[in-house]
Amino acid sequence: MTRTSVVTLGTAGGPRWWTPIDAHSRFGISTAVVVGERVYLVDAGIGAGRQFARAGFTMEQLGGIFLTHLHSDHTTDLANIALFGMFGLSGSGPRVPIIGPGDRGMTPPVSPRALVAPRPVAPHLPTPGTADLFRLLMEAHATDLNDRVLDALRPSPFDLFEAQDIMLPAGIGYHPNHAMTPDMEPFTVFEDDRVRVDAILVEHPPIAPAFGFRFTTEDATIAISGDTRRTANMARLAAGVDLLLHEAISFDWVDRTYGDATDPTARASADHHRRSHTSAVEAIELAREAGAARLALHHLVPGYLTTRQWLAESRDDDVLVPDDLQTLGFVGARRRAIA
Repeated sequence: MTRTSVVTLGTAGGPRWWTPIDAHSRFGISTAVVVGERVYLVDAGIGAGRQFARAGFTMEQLGGIFLTHLHSDHTTDLANIALFGMFGLSGSGPRVPIIGPGDRGMTPPVSPRALVAPRPVAPHLPTPGTADLFRLLMEAHATDLNDRVLDALRPSPFDLFEAQDIMLPAGIGYHPNHAMTPDMEPFTVFEDDRVRVDAILVEHPPIAPAFGFRFTTEDATIAISGDTRRTANMARLAAGVDLLLHEAISFDWVDRTYGDATDPTARASADHHRRSHTSAVEAIELAREAGAARLALHHLVPGYLTTRQWLAESRDDDVLVPDDLQTLGFVGARRRAIA
């Protein structure tokens, strides 16, 4: 049997450098699903490439990259993985798929907290999907890449990686502003000889689409929430899994950080966190609803709280709060569902 494990490359969420920065600091969100010698990467937060190497993985092992959504704290190291990782790929094998959300199709509404409507960035292409994101990242580095390709005869990243937008099933009633998380069934977005990857829409407004992923291998089932508030879709995706990795935020931290009621930016940020994220307690409740055997909290916001503090947030000593580069295995009989 081909053994499956999960390595938590980075467990912090949020597009910021959490301080203090010390030996215990958590890297940006990124998770490796390891099936035998093949590695599948979910999200590419800050430091994901470095952590991939520190875990002992090589680029030749990389079977795919899956992006839950296109916020920068989930994608910022995608360029580094391609630019530095190209030196670990020969180009003789199939291209590594990069699979993630497609173009949103329209900009989100302006926050009602705005005193003056902001101008969008790049109005000619304001909501690029995964394929456009990767293309634009590589084009931005064309000076470097053409030195490597033309002078050093390295293969182009476009010959090594294939970025693909996830196509949503027809007829589910999805709309990026008005119905971003319709009730639906999981659908398959990738399959090879080691793993099947199913996706479902989760709720992380204003970004859309945003996905949770479920990995099914010969000996394990693993669900990864991405960023989301508690949703029925996520419970459906995680039904009966051996391991659920779910995001967690401290709403006490949100209140402390964005508690200035006179500041429209602070109020808008607090609005976003409360409608778009899940507390540790809510994640535990969802895991119980889904019948997951184990729950691990990751994408931790704020990223500087200790494991002990997160256990206090969760009010449950049975929940896992893994460190970066921790391995979670599936050896032995399946455990009972979370009580």
